[in-house]
Parts: sequence; C-alpha cells; structure tokens
Amino acid sequence: MNTLIDATRAIEGLPKADRASLLRVLSEDLFDAVPGIEATPGVCGGEPRIVRTRIPVRQLVEARQAGLTESALLAAYPTLTAEDLVNAWHFYRSHRAEIDRLIAENQEAE
Repeated sequence: MNTLIDATRAIEGLPKADRASLLRVLSEDLFDAVPGIEATPGVCGGEPRIVRTRIPVRQLVEARQAGLTESALLAAYPTLTAEDLVNAWHFYRSHRAEIDRLIAENQEAE
C-alpha cells in the first residue's frame, strides 16, 4: 500500500470545491512549518529552537534586537549556519506574537 498514491486517488475523487479547501488547509499547515526549527517538550523549556541545538529562536531575536549583526551571531554561536539564521528570522516573522511573548516572559524572569 502506497500512502501517497492512495491519497492522490482520494483527492482526484473530490469535488473541485473540496480540493480547493484541502489545498487551503495544506498550504496553511506548510506555511506554519519552518524548516530547521523545532520545539520539543523538555528541551529549552519547549521553546522553538534551532534543530540540533539548544538555541531558542527567542534568544536569537533578542540578540538581533540588541543590535548584534548576523556575523556577530554566527561568531558567538559557531554551531549555527547562515541558513539557521534565515530560518529563525522566517519563524519570527510568522510567529511574532509567540516569540514576543517569550521575550517578555524571559525579561520578566531576569
């Protein structure tokens, strides 16, 4: 059984309006997903972070807001790549309210 083939056949059998709704749902789901960013309960407090690291997106955004350049961030975090920063900025743009809330909570805790 091939799941992709089965799904394709099922989609082909849908009326056009249902296929359009499915496309909308899938595109929203894919837009929300940012490659290179993950959140794992128990790791960094469950905050969104750069994959394969314990560097939260919040921390990078805070550093950027404090005036650090991308070059400075890459020097400060040698395990990061330029692609990691691109992913972090994209995640921030699409999840601004969540990251801003995490920044505020972190500043209150200090």
